[in-house]
Amino acid sequence: MKTIKFYALSLLALVLNTGIYAQNPDTEKPTIIFVHGIWADGSSFSYQISALQAKGYQVISVQNPITSLADDVAATQRAINQVKGKVILVGHSWGGFVITQAGNDPKVVGMVYLAAYGPDLGESLLAVSANGPKTELTKYLTPTNGFVYISEEGVKSVFANDLNQKQQALVYATQTPAFHTVFEDKSAAPAWKNKPSWYVVATNDKTISPDLERFMAKRMKAKTIEIASGHVIMISNAKEVLKVIEEAANAK
Repeated sequence: MKTIKFYALSLLALVLNTGIYAQNPDTEKPTIIFVHGIWADGSSFSYQISALQAKGYQVISVQNPITSLADDVAATQRAINQVKGKVILVGHSWGGFVITQAGNDPKVVGMVYLAAYGPDLGESLLAVSANGPKTELTKYLTPTNGFVYISEEGVKSVFANDLNQKQQALVYATQTPAFHTVFEDKSAAPAWKNKPSWYVVATNDKTISPDLERFMAKRMKAKTIEIASGHVIMISNAKEVLKVIEEAANAK
């Protein structure tokens, strides 16, 4: 019995130390790592996760604390560290800030931005937002104990305006608020200057201006796809988003 326990513990240690549970040799498909934004969580990519897993992809969906840019980048870096082979990063909204920095890891071979921020060196969320028209988002923000939530009406009006009531209720209930200082955190060197990027513009977005999204996509020289969608495009246009991710994963 002691021998069996010894081998079991040894195997567990091997798994934890080598990341074998997310092993993905370079000859296999890249691992897809999802990075959610503010007022969302990792489950917002549920459709894409299930579909990709069914096609043989390894998938990780990061749960960002959204306490600082550094904390979120660290969370994504931990996910990257689990992977043995290539990685495609997929970021939504604020998640674009995170993958812009985490994408500098050598394992990352491409990045997909979903109605996401693509900052340049030294830009904060507020600074990059100045490059496009303002939206009505700030009308629906509710600061609480240093964190910023979005109201239920904000979810319905500007954040998830093209989802049904049941979906909107779920988004509101599972939202991850942002610590108030993240809006001023500045980006380090952007990976999009050196890595292939795809950008999906949500043309009906009421959270980030579609014109701002186009500005960032053009500056990044990303392959750009426009979809008639609100901000949470991975839910409202799940199949179309999946196609873009697979295109990035299969790019040579």
